[in-house]
Amino acid sequence: MLRTNHDDLVTMAVSAFISAPTLERSPYRPDTEGTGRVLIGMSGIVYNARVGDPAYGWAGDHVEPGVSIAHPDSDVDHAMHYLTCVGNAAFVASGPATGARGIVTGEHARLLVDFAPDVLELLTVGDRIVVKTAGRGMKLLDFPGVLVKKAGPNLIEAWGLRASPAGKLQVPVVATIPAHIMGSGAELTPEFVDQDLMTGDRAALAEHGIDDLKLGDLVAVMDTDHRYGRGYRASGVTIGLIMHGDSVMTGHGPGCQDMLVCADGEIEPVIDKDANLAKILGIR
Repeated sequence: MLRTNHDDLVTMAVSAFISAPTLERSPYRPDTEGTGRVLIGMSGIVYNARVGDPAYGWAGDHVEPGVSIAHPDSDVDHAMHYLTCVGNAAFVASGPATGARGIVTGEHARLLVDFAPDVLELLTVGDRIVVKTAGRGMKLLDFPGVLVKKAGPNLIEAWGLRASPAGKLQVPVVATIPAHIMGSGAELTPEFVDQDLMTGDRAALAEHGIDDLKLGDLVAVMDTDHRYGRGYRASGVTIGLIMHGDSVMTGHGPGCQDMLVCADGEIEPVIDKDANLAKILGIR
């Protein structure tokens, strides 16, 4: 087991509401070929896309699996984003599904929460969801050069992280991704919202073996320094989570949320086709 400061972490409650999908009066947006498309799949309750399902192929855009929650007060909403980590427990606090348990599986413009299918049938837009946040300030005590970004304590403990004989942190991932594949979101902080893969060049995805990614997959983005922003660095490694679906818009694609980062090669990705939240956290 890796040594962490788990016992020093603060566990706090935050709450938000299941958000309603929105579209503008003129909803068309151009895809990579300039064709107008109506882009759906964000906010609300998505019944048929869940962690473990494909990230590609949906007749939608930036599909958010499960339940998407947000708070109308921007200060509260920002606190929710910065405090919540993937793997945090959630529960329903209003409506017919009150008391039902879920788990945070990602962060987009909203938080993404997985609930069992029978619970989804009882939920409605506007229901209050409470999250027990934990993970902000987490440290891997034997790897001071590795920063924990959005990985909750239960994910860290169940992931299978281990020290290599050379003293690096070995992290199971389904694939490695070159830095030049990454697009929209480079301007955002690693603690707030994801960065998209650029998927307009499907041949390049196939070449790198990332054309069949699943929601919940853990991946390594090579040659990146995401400690305090998002940029290129030849010795850096970012471990990310594929948390929303593909996009038809230029510069966009499946979302990759930062979990662990380093700048000087402290992380060693280890390919493991089972490195998906659904299996690691027993979600399905």
